[in-house]
Amino acid sequence: MDPIVGKLMGLRYKSHPWHGVEIGKDAPEILTCYIEMVPTDTVKYEVDKVSGYLKLDRPQKYSNVVPALYGFIPQTFSGKRVAAFCAEKTGNSKISGDKDPIDICILTEKEITHGDILVMARPVGGFRMIDGDEADDKIIAVLNNDAVYGDYKDITDCPDLILDRLKHYFLTYKDLPGNKANTEITHTYGIDEAHEVINRSMDDYHERFNDLESMLSI
Repeated sequence: MDPIVGKLMGLRYKSHPWHGVEIGKDAPEILTCYIEMVPTDTVKYEVDKVSGYLKLDRPQKYSNVVPALYGFIPQTFSGKRVAAFCAEKTGNSKISGDKDPIDICILTEKEITHGDILVMARPVGGFRMIDGDEADDKIIAVLNNDAVYGDYKDITDCPDLILDRLKHYFLTYKDLPGNKANTEITHTYGIDEAHEVINRSMDDYHERFNDLESMLSI
């Protein structure tokens, strides 16, 4: 495809936030991230994987709200490499990837009032979360150049209260009345493991969607 034609198509058609947005040349240190939810949301939004539009997933049954910007890392995929890393760290050989892009929470002092936006973020760590027997890592990041959180280098720089709030959200947001979700957080890890998860998820993505770029260039 002619590069000029490609740019014109980008002006006319909305890119799919999972497949059509570049993760960034400095990944995994600095990432372009797609935000689905913000702390003021009282319902759960997520991207429709087919159309790429943000959709209403479900109203929250309880009063918990996400305590940070929440979304995913484009062009990542929780597949066999991400699952193998989780299995290695937990000793659970049954682990598989959840076949979704990698989730990310982004700390910022700014009040951002809506999702469906792209932001630049810098990972500092993450939670090794397992949903059933599926790897469901949650990367913790800071908004790049944020006035308050921008100097954080590792998960150990994050106050315990912030991490506790994030853990509580992820361990309860799928709960339904009378039916507790089968989720657990086995580890809180630092920046090196966060980078490893992201790198593996990028490799998983390229293997899973290796024909996508050639198909789009026809």
